[in-house]
Amino acid sequence: MGSGGREHALAWKLSTDSAAPVLFCAPGNAGTDRVATNLDLAATDLDGLIAWAEQHRPDLTVIGPEAPLCAGLADQLLARGLKVFGPTAAAAQLEGSKVFSKEIMREAGVPTGASESFTDAEAAKRYLHAVGAPIVIKADGLAAGKGVTVCATLAEAEAAIDEALVHHAFGAAGQRVLIEEFLDGEEASILALVDGETIVPLESSQDHKRALDGDAGPNTGGMGAYSPAPVVTPDLWPEIRETVFANTVAALRRRGIVYRGVLYAGLMLTPRGLRVLEFNCRFGDPECQAVLARWAGDLLPALEACASGGLTPDLVHWKPEPSVCVVMAADGYPGAYATGEEISGLAEADAVPGVTVFHAGTKRLNGKVVTAGGRVLGVTALGSDLSGAIARAYQAVDCIRFQGAHARRDIGWRAIGKGR
Repeated sequence: MGSGGREHALAWKLSTDSAAPVLFCAPGNAGTDRVATNLDLAATDLDGLIAWAEQHRPDLTVIGPEAPLCAGLADQLLARGLKVFGPTAAAAQLEGSKVFSKEIMREAGVPTGASESFTDAEAAKRYLHAVGAPIVIKADGLAAGKGVTVCATLAEAEAAIDEALVHHAFGAAGQRVLIEEFLDGEEASILALVDGETIVPLESSQDHKRALDGDAGPNTGGMGAYSPAPVVTPDLWPEIRETVFANTVAALRRRGIVYRGVLYAGLMLTPRGLRVLEFNCRFGDPECQAVLARWAGDLLPALEACASGGLTPDLVHWKPEPSVCVVMAADGYPGAYATGEEISGLAEADAVPGVTVFHAGTKRLNGKVVTAGGRVLGVTALGSDLSGAIARAYQAVDCIRFQGAHARRDIGWRAIGKGR
């Protein structure tokens, strides 16, 4: 379920499985329709999705985006005796409520930035002036990736508080805000498969959130990613496995919440050590594309084991080659952008060795592939080393054309700077 690059990557990988599964994607995009049957059902149309699932009884449902997970789609399907990869609404609160996530982290002893939450703007500003800037203001709920503001000054922070609590820019998602310590360092993304008890971390990756080269411009949903991330050194993995993931899953279990699916930890590696910025309850996007490109062998058994129990590390294998995913976005993204622009050069890009072009904001119109979103494509490549993967990805990017196409030209720059 879903229509983005993450969902195309999942469908693409499942389509190569030795079990040869028959795939359906709701609603999908112009990429998923090459490996699955697209359904005219939005990922937020819970009633329509449940009705389809009741009629067709799929062997496994993989829920891509966070909104239907937080709305309880997994619960509804489980109640009908269907197998689901994805957490229940109670477990998905880890992403759906930043305040809840902080409570769990504190209970679990997970290292994270100091924070306080507020529903009153004046009280929030009093706290703000007590702690100072730089500071981070976060809407508590799901705000389509637009609810987090990194504020260099008190004036910027006050404006962010007013945007959420006074002007209600994020609706119900912004009725409470979290004021969080600003953490400086290098970010990394770690995904882990969870079957309720067993946890299998996946290979590391690093996202690029800012719209422009050099990490300039506004925050986006992600302009590219690469895997592995050399900043995640071998000595960090025990802390990631035990302190971050195992302690969090155990804290949820103490509340009677069983987490099944994929759990995403956004990390900041600071001079004072590892800190967790956030948890997400689904595969990251574009991290999913970069990580799944490196997955060796079948994906389906691991997803089924998360849903049913019996997850083991030997279900997960990796290709040694690094990967990079470069997002091609519409002009104006993450602000207003046009749709319906014809895309050409896809076949030439796909023909570049080691490259797979994942569709995100696309659809078919009168036999042509056109843009249908802000992040349009995720051009993903493997290489013998990261520099080779980057070169292949940009060779493919340069094959693709649509009006106003924009891509960062420096994906992977931190790793390259470390000589990787």
